[in-house]
Amino acid sequence: MPQPPDMIQITPTAEVTAGLHGSRAKCLQRLVRLDLPVPLSVALSSDTVHGLAEGHLPDIARLCAIFDEGDLLSVRASSQSPDWGGPGTVLNIGMNDAIAQRIAAEHGQSAAEALYLSFIRAYAVDVLRLDEDLFADPMTPRIAKAHFEDEMEEPFPQDIETQLTEVLRSMARAWEGTSARLLRRAKGAPPDAGLGLVVQRMALGLGKGETGAGVVQYVSSDTGEAQITGRYLPQSQGRAALRENDAQFIEKDPRGPSLEDRCPEQVAALRAAGELMRTRLREEMQIEFTLLDGQLSILDAVMVPRTARAEVRIAVDLAKDGVIPKHEALTRIAPFTLNQLMHRQVSPNGPRDVLTRGIAAAPGAATGKIVFSAAAAQAAQSRDEPCILVRRETSPEDIRGMHAADAILTERGGTTSHAAVIARGLGVPCVAGATDLQLNMRKKTLTVPGRKIFHEGDIITVDGSSGQILAGAAKMIEPNMGGAFATLLEWADEARDIGIRVNADTPEDARLALTFGVDGIGLCRTEHMFFDPIRLTVMREMIFAENAGDRAAALDRLLPMQRDDFTELFSLMQGRPVCIRLFDPPLHEFLPGDRDGIRALAEALDLPVSRVAARIEQLQEFNPMLGMRGVRLGITMPEIYEMQARAIFEAVAATMRAGHAAMAEIMIPLVSAKREVELIKDRIDAIAASVRRETGQDIAFRLGVMVETPRAALRAGEIAEHSAFLSFGTNDLTQMTYGLSRDDAGKFMSAYVNQGVFVEDPFQRLDTDGVGELLHLGAARGRAVKAGITLSICGEHGGDPDSIAFSREAGFTYVSCSPFRVPVAKLAAAQLAVKAPQTLSDSDT
Repeated sequence: MPQPPDMIQITPTAEVTAGLHGSRAKCLQRLVRLDLPVPLSVALSSDTVHGLAEGHLPDIARLCAIFDEGDLLSVRASSQSPDWGGPGTVLNIGMNDAIAQRIAAEHGQSAAEALYLSFIRAYAVDVLRLDEDLFADPMTPRIAKAHFEDEMEEPFPQDIETQLTEVLRSMARAWEGTSARLLRRAKGAPPDAGLGLVVQRMALGLGKGETGAGVVQYVSSDTGEAQITGRYLPQSQGRAALRENDAQFIEKDPRGPSLEDRCPEQVAALRAAGELMRTRLREEMQIEFTLLDGQLSILDAVMVPRTARAEVRIAVDLAKDGVIPKHEALTRIAPFTLNQLMHRQVSPNGPRDVLTRGIAAAPGAATGKIVFSAAAAQAAQSRDEPCILVRRETSPEDIRGMHAADAILTERGGTTSHAAVIARGLGVPCVAGATDLQLNMRKKTLTVPGRKIFHEGDIITVDGSSGQILAGAAKMIEPNMGGAFATLLEWADEARDIGIRVNADTPEDARLALTFGVDGIGLCRTEHMFFDPIRLTVMREMIFAENAGDRAAALDRLLPMQRDDFTELFSLMQGRPVCIRLFDPPLHEFLPGDRDGIRALAEALDLPVSRVAARIEQLQEFNPMLGMRGVRLGITMPEIYEMQARAIFEAVAATMRAGHAAMAEIMIPLVSAKREVELIKDRIDAIAASVRRETGQDIAFRLGVMVETPRAALRAGEIAEHSAFLSFGTNDLTQMTYGLSRDDAGKFMSAYVNQGVFVEDPFQRLDTDGVGELLHLGAARGRAVKAGITLSICGEHGGDPDSIAFSREAGFTYVSCSPFRVPVAKLAAAQLAVKAPQTLSDSDT
């Protein structure tokens, strides 16, 4: 007789699907096909379970008839994705007075009473939601049934159909409950996600002989390395072995008794099952098993729970062993998973004393003493004391302190604030926009409402991966970027078809990026080179110069410093392109804003305090982001760009004299008009010609534009006439397109996203509709004038997988991102390439 579609016995040929019956049901069918000792199981569809929640029962009598009379049953949840969870397993359904007597005769009175009592408790508390305290004390089944009868005003049910009906109803309703819906939505499940159920014949773990239950896996959940891990508990059921201190090891172990000491054949069978699952299911599995008088039953198998480190190691090892092809190993790892291998992380197993939460702005975690200034951070670094730099918001003036700090915490800002962008570039954890914090910079205190006041020197932990601020020192997991991590990146390089460059402002950034393997530098922000204390003083002298000649004299002192920086970058990159953005920020960012700083600057420049204060006030702007910066400075104060161009060309010449190749690209920032490019290009060409004559070197370079204003994107055709490349700076382009400050958007962005105004924060994920349309227009108009023009993204979006997908589809040459986002970008790019319609070669397998 054919089985009804709402219930299917799991056999090798049954039409079991993960979409209808859930991942557990499908996995059990695979185990059955491997001829493993799986107890008889029946899959109930998600439609059946949904009907149960609404009061529609399947044919329970037909379901019970599939099993033998007297069988005890278990019911397990089977969601489409194991990550979505589900109600807990219910064991020993069908247990009653008669079966208890039979089990007592076959396996002993103690086994029968333990099984019966366990089921009564589970049925009363987990199924019918009776008070747990009523069944908590040591008792016999008879007493437990009496408590049940007192509460329910009816005897404990003795027929399996009644028991099974209530269990199925309970699990269906639990899945449909509000809390369960919210929990699985948070794990990525769709609103209409269904639940299947698996009804399985019980394999008793209590009885005569070698009887018990255990769980075993063959790789470490922490590292992914091959090792047998698991425990076995005699006279038990389910996963009790993982919770009991007196559980035994699986293999022989000097630390205590093991199952292998008494049952070597069964342990060998488990090893064989694990290897069979690995090769045939193409995954490392955790096996739940029982022994009944020495007879092995495999009840279930799930993917081994794993950390990010283990996830990468498992995927790589499976590919190395030929179990899966390399391209599949690449697609198994979510790109942002790599962040957990590159940075220290707060251990998920340690205690967390959470003080407050902000925006997770740069991944990783660090513990250190609170400091409130860049100078204090540098002082702490000189004493080898880890520190957390706490600011209302950071500015370029804080760069040296940000380099010295182990983590950064700001009261204001978001994921693309100054603090966040610089922190990601440095690989320093950052939490921004922690608006609950109350900072008193004068008293040097940090107050967490409702908790306590922290003073400079107190220890906190910043978790930039979760956005949490923790009291004291948290338990940490160290980064791991060798072995499988390095292999995965090698495979990603083989597969990807879009360039990945790095945003590197210093030689230290470039060295770090080279450890990840990059195609070059896509953005070198030269202004960050000026914040060294010695250079900053000279820079300030230039700002206070009365005329062009005096400015040029100050810049002449900066020239050799810039030249040395560029020479080192070219040498490190060994012929890879180095794209150097000319000076961009407004000049006031290099000047102090407080009274003490102004007094110190006046003393250093030997000028009256009043004159220094007046000059600083003169340079202040109502909206500096839209004011005198970028190309506007280069046109009104041409000496700055002329000095930088000479430093670049002299560095190229020095690198060539040393016998190395150098590929220089010069990028003009904040362009809005063709004439701006013409003016700067004429000056740079003249400097290049001069350096060629002076050095005798054939210096080649490419000149391009950073497209970060909407007008530049719209007029990209005429701008392209004088440009070898267009690099879209999506940070500022997003700000100007939306009319939003990235530093202030964090105050309301979550409300906008939650209410559907924006699908995502456009500073985190590229707005492919609005900003993306400008990119498409700019790219098309640039190509129409110059077919071979190079196109790229060099904003922080360059490290976002969705933005990389956009760039690849739009035909861009490369993306550029901060050093610690390079591995994420490479993996995302590789996944896009291998998922694209194509025929994979034999070398991919």
